[in-house]
Amino acid sequence: MSFRFDLTDLRLFLNVVEAGSITAGAEASQLALASASARVLAMEEALGAPLLHREARGVQPTAPGQALVLHARTLLQQMDRLHAEMALHAEGLKMQIRLLCNTVAMHEYIPDLLVDFLLAHPHVNVDLQERPGNEVVSALAEGQADIGIVRENTDVFELETFSFQPDRLVLVTPPGHPLAEQGRQGPLALALADPFDVIGLPQGTALQDIWDNRVAQRGRRLNYRLRVSSFDEQCRLIARGAGIAVMPLSSARRHARTLDIRSVLLADTFSAFELRLCVRRLAELPVVTQRLVQALLRSPGAGGGGDG
Repeated sequence: MSFRFDLTDLRLFLNVVEAGSITAGAEASQLALASASARVLAMEEALGAPLLHREARGVQPTAPGQALVLHARTLLQQMDRLHAEMALHAEGLKMQIRLLCNTVAMHEYIPDLLVDFLLAHPHVNVDLQERPGNEVVSALAEGQADIGIVRENTDVFELETFSFQPDRLVLVTPPGHPLAEQGRQGPLALALADPFDVIGLPQGTALQDIWDNRVAQRGRRLNYRLRVSSFDEQCRLIARGAGIAVMPLSSARRHARTLDIRSVLLADTFSAFELRLCVRRLAELPVVTQRLVQALLRSPGAGGGGDG
């Protein structure tokens, strides 16, 4: 079997499927209806199988049509990114890599890891954004991001993943706090922190939302004395006795070198976790993006093993 579909064919077919109508798909593709219909028929004849179920209320993709949708979307996204990157070079602008990650990676690991890469690649900008794990995965799957970092329990579907960093969450308290005293006997359940004043991260921050959601499941709400933008600000306020917080053990230990704070281990199973670096397919990324992945995976604690 020999067949070739050009980019116009693929874009037309995607528009038809998304609109549920050949007429609407032709309009979205800026093609005459007769021309669009002829192209779809030619694709089916070349393939030797129907791509669409034609019904009175519109069209639906057949099994081969669904497979074509997946591949067409991938190819067109790659072409759009190629055109965008070439346009940047033509205009003398910088290439941009979009990196999405969760709260822990954003505040504790990524900024320091990017410094050497940025110095070595002055023509590259990194668009770094914090997002919940499910949004990171969706953006990668849809071609709207290049690299993502999520917790290990996030469903990454068909993405290729690599071990990035192990860590665990702890309660951070002032010295002499009741939870610090209880924590001397062993790990505590996070639920014990519900009644105490909290120094939180902004609403919408993935880590803070996880805590909020768990408290809400118990029918309670945390009392936020203040919300601040970083682990550093949290720890400085906690050291003055303003409240408590949940953060990675790595952050708490780093700030404990200069601030009088205490870390209390949590007994909850979700508190121990590993961060995973995700991409669609490493081998298909531009060379410079692959270099950024390699730079991130060379960090202390990163395993680098893939299991895509």
